[in-house]
Amino acid sequence: MRTELVSKPGDPARPNEDFAAVALPASGQGGSLVVLDGVTPPRGEYGCRHSVAWFSSRLGGTLTELSVSERHWALSEVLAQAISRTAASHDQTCDLSHPRTPQATVVLARWSAETVEYLVLSDSALLLTAPDGTVTPVLDDRLSRVPRATLTSAALTDATLRNREGGFFTAAADPSVASRAVTGTLPRSSVHSLAALTDGATRWVEKFHEGDWTDLLSVVRKEGAAALVQRVRTLEAADTERTYLGRSKRHDDATVVYAEL
Repeated sequence: MRTELVSKPGDPARPNEDFAAVALPASGQGGSLVVLDGVTPPRGEYGCRHSVAWFSSRLGGTLTELSVSERHWALSEVLAQAISRTAASHDQTCDLSHPRTPQATVVLARWSAETVEYLVLSDSALLLTAPDGTVTPVLDDRLSRVPRATLTSAALTDATLRNREGGFFTAAADPSVASRAVTGTLPRSSVHSLAALTDGATRWVEKFHEGDWTDLLSVVRKEGAAALVQRVRTLEAADTERTYLGRSKRHDDATVVYAEL
């Protein structure tokens, strides 16, 4: 089995708010991967004494542990329990009802000798490669379907779209969002490899249009995950007129986890 993980901050002066892990149980049977992209809050109070990086680390660590220790749980239950446990760790000190309480996107995958299970919540991506080389993206595209005109301000987004019907969902303090995730199960024999990426890395496809998902995975497989992130950084630096980036951050935290089963 081959695994590769890279995570680069968008700004070296700020904490990386992504989280990534690959876990291989002591039994030697199967494994799991976890990728989170912490949601950077707007300036001002967001009801919590903890940073987004703290939240991503706490939720990601719990997801990693539960995904391998509770193999009889569906991944939606793993996520629900991880959200509940993370919330319980700071609900006495923080206002978890605030719409910008620390939160993150989630990609979670788990494999055994028989199956590959997956879960995607919000705009990070999971790519599944079949033995014949066909690449299938697993995406939660609700955020991309929200009209851009409704995202003109953080206050409007929080009041009408964030973790609301008709909008989009992230993992924050409410475990019920786990039921909103995109989930599925495939035979292990139909999956050769998996790649999980935060949107700082998927920019290569989604913003800069340098290729499709198959092309992106080819870069990761042949040149390595770090090479993909470096390509993105080069494109970001060259986009001085913001032709592709628009209002997005110049550089975002970028994480790639690749696993050949």
